[in-house]
Amino acid sequence: MEGGRGPGPRIREGDCAVLKRGDVFKAVPVLRRRKIIFEKQWFYLDNAIGHIYGTTFEVTSGGNLQPKQEVEETTKETKEAGTDNRNIVDDGKSQKLTHDDIKALKDKGIKGQEIVQQLIENSTTFRDKTEFAQDKYIKKKKKKYEAVITIVKPSTRILSTMYYAREPGKINHLRYDTLAQMLTLGNIRAGNKMIVMETCAGLVLGAVMERMGGYGSIIQMYPGGGPVRAATSCFGFPKLFFDNLHEFPLSKVDSLLSGTFSTESLPSEPEEESNGLTEEKQTSPQEAEEESPTEAAMEINQTEEQETMDINAEDVEFKENKEKENVREKQRKQWERRKKLIETAALLREKNADGLIVASKFHPAPLLLPLLEFVAPSRPFVVYCQYKEPLLECYTKLRERGGVINLKLSETWLRNYQVLPDRSHPKLTMSGGGGYLLSGITVVLDKGKSDPSNLEALQMEEPSSKRCKVQDVHC
Repeated sequence: MEGGRGPGPRIREGDCAVLKRGDVFKAVPVLRRRKIIFEKQWFYLDNAIGHIYGTTFEVTSGGNLQPKQEVEETTKETKEAGTDNRNIVDDGKSQKLTHDDIKALKDKGIKGQEIVQQLIENSTTFRDKTEFAQDKYIKKKKKKYEAVITIVKPSTRILSTMYYAREPGKINHLRYDTLAQMLTLGNIRAGNKMIVMETCAGLVLGAVMERMGGYGSIIQMYPGGGPVRAATSCFGFPKLFFDNLHEFPLSKVDSLLSGTFSTESLPSEPEEESNGLTEEKQTSPQEAEEESPTEAAMEINQTEEQETMDINAEDVEFKENKEKENVREKQRKQWERRKKLIETAALLREKNADGLIVASKFHPAPLLLPLLEFVAPSRPFVVYCQYKEPLLECYTKLRERGGVINLKLSETWLRNYQVLPDRSHPKLTMSGGGGYLLSGITVVLDKGKSDPSNLEALQMEEPSSKRCKVQDVHC
């Protein structure tokens, strides 16, 4: 079996792979003879099929990919370096090679590594730079002129990094470390029955599915006409993972809780219409034979007209049949959709979910409070929001409602570090914020305490020591 228990899984046609160049990622489908444009390079993935994920390729002439052979760096043979960069002036005259010269080298088919070597040799200031500045210069030129691409297998870490760097608005600015915190706080594991409500292009759903490994069940709550799973499809999950994935519209939650939820009568598959069509087809030629004209001259004159009429009639019949087939297909799809809806509603009615994850662009309070009704006691829930204020409101409402313990509102702080010999330090640029998380654990809700009419009675039940302290402060 290709890509079995060997060094690792292999790239196959039809997979969803992630291209990596430096710190830049891009998810693409692996298809033959399909032109890919990535980081100002165009190429085809045909030659990558069959290689192991994680292989680094070099783009050759004609857009073909060739596995890059690891060559030992020979730049350390003459390590002439200066001690100070202050006397180096960036006036644009230090490089002898012009833009046309570099273009001519590329046209000759000279590889990027050789171009970088020539740039070093033709630089008048390279030897005067410090050792660190030289390494930085080489790294910068390699990134520009070496057409090297690594193909990696999609994962939660890679896809969340990619989305946060390229399209953070699509995932509500959910940073990868915050997503990791959500998965941990939500106790996501195989065999769980999870409820997920997210508007992050399916990234959170995919992360939950990956951690559950196809075991257990997931109910995705969605707003609007249907769930969005653009990022989920990038994971490349097998079909088995989707067998236990259910979906339920948010618009039906209130009716499900109140007991008024009902679906329309399921349409039976249209078989009667096909019988009617065959009867019409059988009777039409008999009528044509009975009503045939007797005069030969009229027959000759009308043959051409009859042929055109027959052709038109066939076209009309074909169109009618096609329309009816489309109607039947639509009815079948509606029937399957309603059947799945009834199954999902039955799962939710059990009210024994093992956890709840909410990460949406909507206000969390109206989403969280009804959805908590479907979660079993002593189970975790996590709510993500890009801003703090909606979660503060959510926090106070949960305190008033009761039925939850260990409520925590947190924000993760992330700083990237450069780790290199003699120059490990925090990177100059860091993320401004990765959003906020509200987490807690459900407990059995005492309906008497959640009733607002009993709030005064609860306040009166405070210990006498606390009441005394309050009175002393006011005095």
